[in-house]
Amino acid sequence: MTVLTNAPAIHEVPAITSPVAPLAPPSLVLGCMAMTGSYGALPRQQALDTIARYLECGGRWIDTAALYADGENESLLEVALRGRRDHVVLCTKIGYAKTPEGVRTLDARPAAIAAECEASLRRLGTDCVDLLYLHRLDPNTPIEDSVGAMQRLLEAGKTRAIGLSEVSIETLDRALRIAPIAALQSEYSLWSREPERDVLVACRDRGVAFFGYAPLGRGFLSGEIRRPEDLPEGDQRRGWPRFQGENFVLNLALVDKVRSLAGRLGLSAAQLALAWAARTQSAASVPIVGATSADQVDEAFVVLQTPIDAGVWEDIERVFPFGNVAGERYPDAAMRRLGR
Repeated sequence: MTVLTNAPAIHEVPAITSPVAPLAPPSLVLGCMAMTGSYGALPRQQALDTIARYLECGGRWIDTAALYADGENESLLEVALRGRRDHVVLCTKIGYAKTPEGVRTLDARPAAIAAECEASLRRLGTDCVDLLYLHRLDPNTPIEDSVGAMQRLLEAGKTRAIGLSEVSIETLDRALRIAPIAALQSEYSLWSREPERDVLVACRDRGVAFFGYAPLGRGFLSGEIRRPEDLPEGDQRRGWPRFQGENFVLNLALVDKVRSLAGRLGLSAAQLALAWAARTQSAASVPIVGATSADQVDEAFVVLQTPIDAGVWEDIERVFPFGNVAGERYPDAAMRRLGR
């Protein structure tokens, strides 16, 4: 397979403004959550090789979070980016905490925001991240207080820009009255198309960059997960409704139709699903791809340079229309944390 390096951006995504300089929009962001056990064990060297391959292919944007493996994910990136930090747009997310009993809870109070940012910077081995997201809306803390604390971090040089994750337009607008919000991140894929209702257009109209994570539906849209038992022990997806029982069977039938379309184009189902998530439309979206191998990185960059006729999107709309997915994205408790 020929790998296209230095892939140009193919979206009309606004450059993220910062006090230092604009952050040029990428064509593909590398999401690192799966590199530290969220979807089962992954050899550390394989994770490091995946990151290295992404950078070799011209990728520059890397996304992590303090939540991932309780900070281990950020520590992995400190190792991966040694000597390369100045060449990477580094993004992380904060806003969770653990109770003394070890239970994860949302905590976006100003003092917690400041403390967690410092902890993230230590793990990442840097004095400033390029884009700091609030991971989830804390229902017990007004968004104005949380974003105000992030604005103070920006003014102190701890971050170059501020972002939000999984918030409504109303929350976004409240936040914008307090600080410049550079980016919004939400799940976006063939089976998670909720941002098309209003968020994508709202981001475009407000000059906010939109980043869609899990463009392959947590790996399900690849068509390679054929049974729930194919997920390894300890994989959190085993507890998610779309990967269970009858929901699994119904969703797999949809994916197999996409797989058939992809085969006619000489692509894998994963590649076609990624191309769909990255297509230019009424409002632009940059996919955050959770690759876990160098080969997956190669395949992602190749498909972003593969011309695909607009008629293919019409075919996908016919076989996998908006809302035609069985089951919620997460269990009930996690759905309540989406801040809608």
